[in-house]
Amino acid sequence: MSLEKTWKILGTPEKETARLQTSLNVDQIVAKLLSLRGIKDFEEARLFFRPELKHLHDPFLMKGMKDAAERLQKAASSNEHVLIYGDYDVDGTTAVSLVYSFFKGIIKNLDYYIPDRYREGYGISFQGIDFAEENNYTLIIALDCGIKAVDKIEYANKKGIDFVICDHHLPGHELPKAYAILDPKQNDCNYPYKELSGAGIGFKLIQAYSLLCSLPEENCYPYLDLVAASIAADIVPITDENRVMAFFGLEIINSNARPGIRALMNLNQLKSPVNIGTLVFVLGPRINAAGRIEHGSKAVDLLTCVDPVQAEELARSINDTNNQRRDLDLGTTGEAIEMLENDELSSSKKTTGLFNQGWHKGVIGIVASRLIDKYYRPTIILTESEGMVTGSARSVREYDIYSAIEKCGGLLEQFGGHKFAAGLTLRPENLEAFKSKFEEVVSASITTDQLTPRIDIDSEVEFHELTEKLLRILKQFRPHGPQNMTPLFCSRHVFDTGWGHVFGSNHLKLELYQKSNPSIRFNAIAFDKGDYVHFFQRKTPMDIVFKIQENEFKGVTTIQLVIDDIKMSV
Repeated sequence: MSLEKTWKILGTPEKETARLQTSLNVDQIVAKLLSLRGIKDFEEARLFFRPELKHLHDPFLMKGMKDAAERLQKAASSNEHVLIYGDYDVDGTTAVSLVYSFFKGIIKNLDYYIPDRYREGYGISFQGIDFAEENNYTLIIALDCGIKAVDKIEYANKKGIDFVICDHHLPGHELPKAYAILDPKQNDCNYPYKELSGAGIGFKLIQAYSLLCSLPEENCYPYLDLVAASIAADIVPITDENRVMAFFGLEIINSNARPGIRALMNLNQLKSPVNIGTLVFVLGPRINAAGRIEHGSKAVDLLTCVDPVQAEELARSINDTNNQRRDLDLGTTGEAIEMLENDELSSSKKTTGLFNQGWHKGVIGIVASRLIDKYYRPTIILTESEGMVTGSARSVREYDIYSAIEKCGGLLEQFGGHKFAAGLTLRPENLEAFKSKFEEVVSASITTDQLTPRIDIDSEVEFHELTEKLLRILKQFRPHGPQNMTPLFCSRHVFDTGWGHVFGSNHLKLELYQKSNPSIRFNAIAFDKGDYVHFFQRKTPMDIVFKIQENEFKGVTTIQLVIDDIKMSV
């Protein structure tokens, strides 16, 4: 059984919401939704509803960008050998695909390199630098990694290899001595938006190069589909510049998808419109599977492929790899749950820390996320790779797991990541000490509230407020993602007409109404909520949290409620 969640109806300043409602001439619900997303006036609302490419920031506002673009210009003009280097996950492989595809027609001696997850590990590797030296590469463009690779960059410098680092992770106390560093999270970087993905940084680089060399800026825009995929998969906020790039990237995917993405869509019977959710849950995991199970370069091969027939072959191979990943994921999750259930001390802890030297390194991050769903506490899943212990960490709402790991840094060989997800490496002899220290650090800093799963609800509504007009406006809130999630509503004291029934494995279909206006009825669906059918059959008043969506049947479009959670009415 899943953990019971608390419900929190989000509030907004009444005066601000009322002012927004008047200036935009919209319903109170819409005004509140906009206010919750940080929109304060008509102009901000216009930019939100009508994203334009001209709203993208000047790339030269980013620290190091002029140096980076000029170094690429020099490399192109002098026929240097240039290596595009990136991480093996979706963000890394989309970033490499983007920058490589753009420069392929500009730089004569160009190739890409994705490190092997198992032999080289995360980020820039000594093996990768050796490869560059052996093949006469004098410039490496590192994407989605490198900001903490101090020793690796020093190693490259001694070999006469320049690095341009394009990263979006938090810098450490010491920066690598690269030729140029692009990372808006540097304290002294004045770039106006800090939440770009790795592929987003790559896009800013090609944008800057185009401006420097007087190339049409429009040449950059066809690559926004790759940026959209990275934004979705890396779960960065879909606000400001990310929202613009995601919006236009999705347009490309839905109108003129590149052969690799089109092949994956066809293979998985996906029809337009593809949305952020499709990228997160369908396309992203398949692109990711290459790096998790085999080698990330296969993902780049797919995303840079221009031949539809070859793209189909690559897509089939990656799809098969994803099936292997899924089997490993489910098997490992089952083993992890069994370990926790058999550990008498587990229930008293504030963290989950599990190690099994036989677990596949490629799925431990997914397993950590699944355990969060079940136990809801900061989680690190660890395995052995190349004689070292390697782990993936995932966090709960509002708890900074990166900071907690940083406090355990003396026991680690390396670590990196974000507030809610991180990776780490340590020596086997430090494993138990690290697990204890991590539990100690988290226990001292996490709150009871942070350990309780919560649903943040945008607004409480009556059924008569759920109109076709509201649905039309809500469609303009897309693309959805962090800080602009699909609006969640709450309605209280709802009843089923008697039509409700269970279908599939344990899903629930209902026809709901409120006694205040029983003629207004909505079809509803609740996945994995079949156990609640008896409450509705007994006419028990229930409260629901839900999203609204269009449902088309036999050419007729109606509003359907997609239920996230159910409770008995108080």
